[in-house]
Amino acid sequence: MRELRRVGLTLLTSALAFVGLVVVAPQAPSQAVNQFLCTGYDACARAGYSSAGYDTAGSTMYWQMYGGHNCTNYAAYRMVRSGMPNVRPWKGAGNGTNWGEAMADITDGVPRVGAVAWWRANTPGAGKSGHVAYVEQVISPTEIIISEDMWGGDFHWRRISQDSGRWPAGFIHFNDVELRPSTPPSVSGTPVVGRTVSARLGAWPSGAKLSMRWYADGKALPGVDATRPTLQITPALLKKRLRVRVAATKPGFANGVATSPTTSATAPGTLDVATPPAVTGTPQVGETVSVAPAEVSPTPEAVTTQWLADGTPIDGATGPTLTVAPELVGADLTAVQTATATGYRTATLKAAASAPVAPGVMTVRRAYGLSGTARVGRTLAVSPGAVTPADATARYAWLRDGTPIDGADQASYQLQPDDVGRVVTARIMLERAGYRNTWLKAATNGPVTTTPTLSLSTTTSRGGALVVAVRLSARGVSGIDGPISAQVGSLTVQGALQDGRARMVLRGIPAGRRVLEVVYDGTDVVEAAHVRTAVTIPKRR
Repeated sequence: MRELRRVGLTLLTSALAFVGLVVVAPQAPSQAVNQFLCTGYDACARAGYSSAGYDTAGSTMYWQMYGGHNCTNYAAYRMVRSGMPNVRPWKGAGNGTNWGEAMADITDGVPRVGAVAWWRANTPGAGKSGHVAYVEQVISPTEIIISEDMWGGDFHWRRISQDSGRWPAGFIHFNDVELRPSTPPSVSGTPVVGRTVSARLGAWPSGAKLSMRWYADGKALPGVDATRPTLQITPALLKKRLRVRVAATKPGFANGVATSPTTSATAPGTLDVATPPAVTGTPQVGETVSVAPAEVSPTPEAVTTQWLADGTPIDGATGPTLTVAPELVGADLTAVQTATATGYRTATLKAAASAPVAPGVMTVRRAYGLSGTARVGRTLAVSPGAVTPADATARYAWLRDGTPIDGADQASYQLQPDDVGRVVTARIMLERAGYRNTWLKAATNGPVTTTPTLSLSTTTSRGGALVVAVRLSARGVSGIDGPISAQVGSLTVQGALQDGRARMVLRGIPAGRRVLEVVYDGTDVVEAAHVRTAVTIPKRR
């Protein structure tokens, strides 16, 4: 008896985490085993072998079997205790020998914990009615431990090997004990697209072989990745609830399955911005600025752009580039990019603002000039050039030796006597909203000239003398000085103008009608003058 107590305590300390299940460490038998481990409710209880409550419930009939010490009532009680209804699951006799035949479709030769061991009638260890018992432990496919009650006998725990001659005819799998975790599976981490969650498989009996699979909204996820403890949350899982299902197998037990609690619905991910967008180029009217796209992970499926000036959207400015318009002068430019990807929250990415937009600079493609002759009384006009922008407005100012001329603000100017000897310049100011004013000049090649008026009178005398009196005047010039000449035929005389007057005498001119030429060579201001006239030289007496 002491030996039985020692064995019983050993079995108790090796118990798995199943209520009422006592485990004996496997031993390789040296000979056939048909060993009673305990007899009687009290003795078995003291040795650590439970009757699972049958000692107090055995007077009740289960599955219409006779109460008390009765193998069939005990086996039926254990099935009802395992969760089956107290209704015999077959029609016909309740003797032990009939159990395996009536339930042939769930009867085989594989022992499992929680199965009913079944002996046919008139076989070793079974009387004329056969025998049934409850499988408490499967030490190996050829050795088991059972608990049993005997008609006309007592309650036992017994250890049996296949070669003992007492091995059951079969095992009826009504409601075998499934593998169960002492700690259920769970999912750690928050399901967010782009992140990962991890499966904790739970704590199972030692030696259990585990496999797992991820489920989304109750459906198994396909592929090898769905059988690994870490799951990458893809956009396809958005709004779906996840759980992990763990299957366990171990010889001697019915396969076990446990499922983790369901997670919250998968939330959209957040796009990872490595580099924000940036405005590049010169913020100046007439120039083109660009937005360098943001570096975002994962790569967005679509990116839209909106340009803003001082924080206000610019109508129609939605492309990657922006031609800076005049109305943007002084404004800070920026661009907002909106990145979208399936399964992710829309990301709004704003570039840093540029410097204030500077006025544009006009481009003169063809120079402005002057048309007309720079002579007093004539009109000079500005010859338009070509400029960008083409709609720039021109304003004019005329200058005399660099000094503005009062009232001269049109595109043309009639030269006045005060302009003689001066350089006249047209100053053109080009204006355009959003652009810096541009100043241009168009000048005469030299000083303004004047056309003189040359008048003369002649006096002749007998003896061939001709007196020529000259008067030279010009607008804008007073007191003209300088050389002047008179010529008749081959005779030439040089004179000098003083205050616009000169007197020259030609002598020895043959009598007759002659041609007199008076020539003023002019200066850089007063133009040349030439008079040709006929004179008559009288004959000598």
